[in-house]
Amino acid sequence: MTSPRLKSDFVARAILRQAAQNGQSAMLLRKGDADAGSILVVLLERNGSAIVLSQTRTPEGEAAWLRSSGENPLSPAEISLYLERQTRFDPDLWVLELEAPEFKPPFNATLL
Repeated sequence: MTSPRLKSDFVARAILRQAAQNGQSAMLLRKGDADAGSILVVLLERNGSAIVLSQTRTPEGEAAWLRSSGENPLSPAEISLYLERQTRFDPDLWVLELEAPEFKPPFNATLL
């Protein structure tokens, strides 16, 4: 059974709230479609490197996150280029940036 799909603005704001409650920096970089826009989460290390998570589903239909920027952390310039390409491809995209020591998501997330 698949989990219900929540509106994107609700999910994005919940992620930002949860990260901020843990005392970590959490910013909305780009607001996408409120109902059905995909969400990218930039997990930022203190040295400026980052990885990007994107929404996906498990084979069972449950909400999950995928490391869409690849295995290795990216530099700030590489992240900027990556986000630019993604937003050109999907103009409804949400982009969140969260402080994340060791790239551990500061919100409840199933990582694939």
